[in-house]
Amino acid sequence: MPDSPTSELTAEARRAFFDDGVDPRGLVPDGIRDSWLRCRRLGLEAGHRPGAGPAAHPTLREAQERYETLRRICRPELEALHAAADRAHSIVILTAPDGFILDALGNPAFLDKAARVALRPGAPWGESVTGTNAIGTALVERRPLEVKGAEHYYRAHQILSCSATPLFGPRGEVLGALDLSSEASVHHTFALYMVQHAAEQIEERLFEREFEAADILRIGVDPEALETTRAGLLVVRGQRVEAANRRALQLLGIDRKHLGADSRWDALFRTALPPPSQIGEATSVNGGHFHVQRGISARPRIAYRVAARPAPKPGHAPQAMFTATVDARIDRAARLLDADIPILLQGETGVGKEITAREIYRRSTRSSATFVPINCAALPAALIESELFGYQPGAFTGARREGAKGLLREADGGTLFLDEIGDMPVELQTRLLRVLQEREVTPVGGGRSFPVDFRVISATHQDVADLAATGRFRADLYYRIAQSVIHLPALRDYEDRPTAVARLWDTLGGPQSGLHLAPELVARLTALPWPGNLRQLAGVLRSLMALGQAGATLTCADLPPELQTTTAPDPVPSPSRSGDLRTIEQQAIDAATRDCHGNVAAAARQLGISRSTIYRRLAEQAAQR
Repeated sequence: MPDSPTSELTAEARRAFFDDGVDPRGLVPDGIRDSWLRCRRLGLEAGHRPGAGPAAHPTLREAQERYETLRRICRPELEALHAAADRAHSIVILTAPDGFILDALGNPAFLDKAARVALRPGAPWGESVTGTNAIGTALVERRPLEVKGAEHYYRAHQILSCSATPLFGPRGEVLGALDLSSEASVHHTFALYMVQHAAEQIEERLFEREFEAADILRIGVDPEALETTRAGLLVVRGQRVEAANRRALQLLGIDRKHLGADSRWDALFRTALPPPSQIGEATSVNGGHFHVQRGISARPRIAYRVAARPAPKPGHAPQAMFTATVDARIDRAARLLDADIPILLQGETGVGKEITAREIYRRSTRSSATFVPINCAALPAALIESELFGYQPGAFTGARREGAKGLLREADGGTLFLDEIGDMPVELQTRLLRVLQEREVTPVGGGRSFPVDFRVISATHQDVADLAATGRFRADLYYRIAQSVIHLPALRDYEDRPTAVARLWDTLGGPQSGLHLAPELVARLTALPWPGNLRQLAGVLRSLMALGQAGATLTCADLPPELQTTTAPDPVPSPSRSGDLRTIEQQAIDAATRDCHGNVAAAARQLGISRSTIYRRLAEQAAQR
């Protein structure tokens, strides 16, 4: 199997760092680079075999007895991960706080191979002993991370791909690490998410064990998450906040070090504590809105009726708009986004990519933070770089005197939505890739770089995998943004289009308008081809709503003349589901401009897209002739 662009970058980084002594910044993730530098300062030789091997049996036995409680609490998650690891030829590992391996479960064949590089119980995998590796480096940096193949410091470990996360006690103490390792050639895309999810379940049980009789509050943006491991946990004694799990810290946007003797509820929230044994709402000092379930103990859990799902923010679609299949994909995507796994939405123009992105964001733990949408196709080519990255004062003629922050920095702490990323100029893809790898932005005109922390959702109507294969899109950027892909169906592919029409009518406020849709009108709307998909259908429904008389029943006669014919016009040849999305879009644009006698504004309204999109496609079409 040929090397991926990522492995080629890592090989280049190794040559620069180990052979030439050059800083590999930008070629490997910052966490890997920092670890390599630490290992070099310790005098570790990457070409040598690691000096420490497995401990003698008495030492291992003593360590296992010392951490017996931790091992027992972790056992259910180890076995659950082991079930998946056995199929993936991987192993699951539990370590002590210093990286000493306590337990290892997994595929017997791979266990034997891993043992040859001392990845087995009794072996020390702290970074200072075993170099850059997921276990040791995660413990040093106190955060989840992956170390794949040649990112390991020692050459002997390059056969491994490892994903690990520290395990934290209720007061922030590091108790150990959980790791999922496999062969570098079969790296599992969701390995880090699986490990983090298992760690959260372990940490919740540790919370319940230590604070069985304490006043524990479960917080969440979504009330339905209060009875799951997605809930944040806070321990409150009087008004003092004594402990919090990692989910609560993420929700509140605070560091664990801020919890202590001086941490008080009223310093974190603007609203008072809810009464015991009740569910209430609370607003944090950062402006976040949460549902709070307060009980005297965490076990047994108190079964309260939770409030209905909170009303969506302006511009966000309620859950009812989505089909059951898409709704399940959105819920799964929100969990992946929480694990910092980038999401790519693919589908034709008008299928609801931005609506879906906003719903994923609304269900994520960062829903109270910023959502920054960027239409990569709509930004003028001459301005896209400065709009994205910002610029220093005087960077170019016409620049504002004080400079500009840029959209990427605006998304810091929240979610970045890159719409129509397939249309981003190739030269800017390189800069974006560097930002996603290093998590820092350098403005146009130079100067210091600014750290950024955001989750990434991208969307496109194009087949980016095909663009990457033919060199029209950077393959390494594609692999970075497409770690989880959701394909959104075209409206013509919906199995139950009448229900889709009814859902969209409800979403747009049709029932509140006092208007009703006649059955023959619903049948007519169902039969139309809708090349502009949900966006085009929504435009027609809004027009019906605006022109209708309150209390009236709308019929086919209320439709625009071009949609009233007995046989539904089909401006686009019926494509297969695997058709080229760009070709489908071009056919729709050609048909709409023809039907509108060359009036681009009218064609854009008919399709539910922007005029700039049509102008750009027409220019591309002319250039190809």
